[in-house]
Amino acid sequence: MTLPRPILIVEDDAALRATLVEQIAAQGEFVAEEAGSAEEAMAKLADADVRYDAILLDVGLPDSDGREFCAQLRRAGKTMPIIMLTGADTEQDVVRGLEAGANDYVAKPFRLSELLARVRAQLRVFDNSENAVFTIGHYMFRPAARLLLDPAKNRKVRLTDKECRILKHLLRANGMPVNRATLLADVWGFNSGVTTHTLETHIYRLRQKMEPDPASPQLLLTDRGAYRLEPRVPMQLAA
Repeated sequence: MTLPRPILIVEDDAALRATLVEQIAAQGEFVAEEAGSAEEAMAKLADADVRYDAILLDVGLPDSDGREFCAQLRRAGKTMPIIMLTGADTEQDVVRGLEAGANDYVAKPFRLSELLARVRAQLRVFDNSENAVFTIGHYMFRPAARLLLDPAKNRKVRLTDKECRILKHLLRANGMPVNRATLLADVWGFNSGVTTHTLETHIYRLRQKMEPDPASPQLLLTDRGAYRLEPRVPMQLAA
């Protein structure tokens, strides 16, 4: 079973915001958090322990124009998909939103199924783009290039497709343990020919590539028979 992906909903209409959070959570594919203003959204995005894979952003916020806030997020280096939600859907409005850095523009009222389809489409593009960069300890993880980059040592670690998929799945778990059966199903599919030994072999090889001391891992951990990432290990631990 694939883990739900985190979305941040930035919307000043409290009733619509609550409805979206509830309906999106009911689908099981995504989990949504909410913010009623640009200031609240920025505080959530600044939390180093939280990750959002996409943002649903209203144009009419109480403390900012959503398009200006979108541009601010892009200047701050936020690369995840941003989908604007608005009642203003003239050609000029759409152009302004896209030029501000939005990936898509959805007019209110909208159908939830269409909105989620657009989120999925943007995530598929993003996950396979060069813009998708994640932090794992002292590494920058670029799934599209199948690379772990260690800027301090000017070192590149090349990964296989399966190794990338394991890391991406563990990243989505936000530090929570993921059991072997879930990883096998997500990375290899429901293939009866693949055993936990195959997964363990890949975990072993990943540790050989990314851990300073593979026998005492600090990033890719075993936790009660499951696996999890400790993505924020201080850089000095890797020295």
